[in-house]
Amino acid sequence: MKKLLAASVLVFSSMSVMAAPQPTQGGFSGPHEAAPMTQDQGGFNGPSATPVLNTIKEASHADDNAAVELTGYIISSVGKEDYMFKDETGEIKVEIDNKDWRGITVTPTTKITIRGEVDKDWTVRTIDVDSVVLAK
Repeated sequence: MKKLLAASVLVFSSMSVMAAPQPTQGGFSGPHEAAPMTQDQGGFNGPSATPVLNTIKEASHADDNAAVELTGYIISSVGKEDYMFKDETGEIKVEIDNKDWRGITVTPTTKITIRGEVDKDWTVRTIDVDSVVLAK
């Protein structure tokens, strides 16, 4: 009787292990639909205690890391993430990382607003862009 009981426990135990399904990775399986564009991050939009420069003329004489919000046009590409930007006061080189485009495609006739800061080297100033939006 002991042998029969031990054998049935062994068979029952191995059946339970074999019958238990292994967990699988969950998720959606079906047609892909593009998610709507959303802003990455929210925050305060209003007056600042730090002055924000609004023209290329002002930015071309500003200190390093001065905040800028410029409205104008990208007129040409001058490198991988470097572009020439123009407003009514002049032109300046801007650097826009791929992630900062946020899905916006522009041409030289698309009016945009860029936000970022001045990057001052010894003799040249450029704009390090943090965001690009279509101008209103």
